[in-house]
Amino acid sequence: MLDVCLLGTGGMMPLPKRALTSLMVRYNGSSLLIDCGEGTQVAIREKGWSVNPIDTICFTHYHGDHISGLPGLLLSMGNAERTSPLTMIGPKGLKKVVNALRIIAPGLPFEINFVEISDNICNMEFNGLMLEMFRVDHSVPCYGYSIVIPRTGKFSVENAKKLGLPINLWNPLQKGNSVEFEGKVYTPEMVLGPVRKGIKLTYCTDTRPADIIALKAYGSDLFICEGMYGEKDKLAKAKENKHMTFYEAAELAKRACVKKMWLTHYSPSLIKPEQYINDVRAIFPDAECGRDRKSVTLGFED
Repeated sequence: MLDVCLLGTGGMMPLPKRALTSLMVRYNGSSLLIDCGEGTQVAIREKGWSVNPIDTICFTHYHGDHISGLPGLLLSMGNAERTSPLTMIGPKGLKKVVNALRIIAPGLPFEINFVEISDNICNMEFNGLMLEMFRVDHSVPCYGYSIVIPRTGKFSVENAKKLGLPINLWNPLQKGNSVEFEGKVYTPEMVLGPVRKGIKLTYCTDTRPADIIALKAYGSDLFICEGMYGEKDKLAKAKENKHMTFYEAAELAKRACVKKMWLTHYSPSLIKPEQYINDVRAIFPDAECGRDRKSVTLGFED
């Protein structure tokens, strides 16, 4: 299962009840953060979660509302006597940007490993997760992220017994490892059925609508997408500033055949995003307005 918390939903500047952009997910004992706007670590504590298990921080891009909370977060990790390495992923220039911010967070007791993205599409695998990164259309290099938990086929006890495999070899095969027994190698395909649907979360913000978003979000259990403006007369402004309206986000969700969409990254002038949700649902019925600390646990289908 994948625990998901939308820590902050604000764009440009924080409001009294709206922190800047950040998302946190937990899986299998580790945590991953996407963006770290002002108010991120406070939101984590208000949620009742901890910064200590965070082993990966991803950045969509380096505008201040997406990274301004990082120095304080790093200081909190250091003050908690963290020693395990921290991985950071983001567009080219990541190391330079983070080290500049670390002028006020020097001497950390843990190592930071930087992964800079330059390709339009990039995939990584770690801690049982598949991380898919794809470049979107903003005023600076900016990436969307899909987090995928793959799921193997169902284990066939009948096939394992037919092959004469002892029970102690079933578990390694079920986990995708080949085993050797009585001089013969047995592969997972011999005892597993077809690959089953896993879990998929897509997070995308600060961009104009783009085909790559619909492609990479396709079939997501949850699509968290920028909705900078709810007012229909703000389309021209959205185009000028390389952002999206609620309705453009809904069209992407519809094209991508996602199960559910949460809107996020609201303009500071958008005080009550909920007043526009009925018009959004006319395009994509399973749309919801994100709010700070809105959470869900995504699980495998039966």
